Amino acid sequence: RPTNTSICDYYTTALLKDNNAANQQTLLTLLVNTAVIGNYTQPNVGIAVPGILANGTGDFQGVSLIQYFDGMLLSTNDNGMPASVNFLDGGGAAPLMMNMPANNTSSAQYTLLTHLYEYVAYLAGCTIYGNTVHPYDGDTNMYEVHKYMNIDENEFKYFITQVGLSAASFGVAAADVNAIGMALNNAFGYKCSAPASIPASAAPAPQAICIADDCPLAPNATCSDYAPAMEPATATMTSTMTATMAPVMNGTMYGNMTSTPCPTMSGTMVPYPGPIVNGTVSGSMMSAPAPVMTGTMAPPPAPIMTGPMMGNASMTASSTPASYTGAAGSVSPAIFAVGAIAAGVFAAVL
Repeated sequence: RPTNTSICDYYTTALLKDNNAANQQTLLTLLVNTAVIGNYTQPNVGIAVPGILANGTGDFQGVSLIQYFDGMLLSTNDNGMPASVNFLDGGGAAPLMMNMPANNTSSAQYTLLTHLYEYVAYLAGCTIYGNTVHPYDGDTNMYEVHKYMNIDENEFKYFITQVGLSAASFGVAAADVNAIGMALNNAFGYKCSAPASIPASAAPAPQAICIADDCPLAPNATCSDYAPAMEPATATMTSTMTATMAPVMNGTMYGNMTSTPCPTMSGTMVPYPGPIVNGTVSGSMMSAPAPVMTGTMAPPPAPIMTGPMMGNASMTASSTPASYTGAAGSVSPAIFAVGAIAAGVFAAVL
């Protein structure tokens, strides 16, 4: 990828040929939807993506991010109060498999997914879709959005891993996958991180999403900007959408992939927000060098789902990506330890 070309612009051209707003939106939809529900398209490069809504396995055993989506917890910030919100109220997985955010425009699911597309467009440097057609218009204080979730380090790493696997499954190069993951981790993965402007046009605001006790403390921490973290309470009403997240396609049940354990991540980083170009981001804060994540995983099985063909991923990667060595370690074939959204951004960008 040329150093003066953003991740979004480059892979839109590589996968969809013409770099225009419609194709950038298609790319964002594919990446975000796959990160959320797992593989649903062919072709890809043979990398299995369990998805954010699947329960974690292996090193992520016990992680269950769906509880922040299905209304089971009082974990959504509703005008300063913890509330139960069902973010699967727009059809759950079914519309995502059709490259849609939801089956209607009035649902919380539609708001969440469209904001994710816009936020990832900024982070990935979509020069047309993100800058002019659909700039991000959601909340720019990611701490306030996620403060009642009490996200711990393992949950946050699992989210980033799914974003990275999604990108890798469409042939995004290892270096670019790591750049995406580092940008997400640096911006949102350190408790008490100093206020930052994301997007760069926004006013500085606290951005930490990983705020539980086990989350790493940010350099130059400003904990006075953050309230004490508390576990979310269980909602009194159960979600009606849980069953929709295990759809059947071609006679195969899609859900928790136990055959492919997820990798772990390591590294020490300092926050820096902004669009990603050549592994760096621009914004209101300068960055210190950050190492590449490390992790291992056995080569995954072929994807179990079929769907619309959206491009030739082999243009940017072979069916089994080669091992590579980064600033602080290596990543094994076919898997990378880090990923776009909140990404974007984590569970509920409102």
